Amino acid sequence: MYLRIENYIYKVYIADTLKKKIKGLIGKKNINYGLLIPNCNRVHTYFMKENIDILGLDRNNKVIFKYENAFPNQIILINNNEKNTSVLELPKNTSKSIKINDILFFKNKYII
Repeated sequence: MYLRIENYIYKVYIADTLKKKIKGLIGKKNINYGLLIPNCNRVHTYFMKENIDILGLDRNNKVIFKYENAFPNQIILINNNEKNTSVLELPKNTSKSIKINDILFFKNKYII
């Protein structure tokens, strides 16, 4: 799946298993894609190799939380509603143009 932010299109992977949710972006360098973690209301950045941007989304993909340039070795709580919340992890400094209450539109195909 893909997400356009300004003039760049990011590939977004889905963490659809518990193992993928726990691992997230641990140990990754030069991150140039996103990771969507469904049914998730908190993330950690332990063992991360670089900073990331973190967006909390409601069930309609409306941005309800934003943390730019999150550094390693912390726990970030989005809210208390795990079932209706997803987390989108993005490369650092890519979410500058995204604001709280924006709705994100994911595409299944790479569209220019």
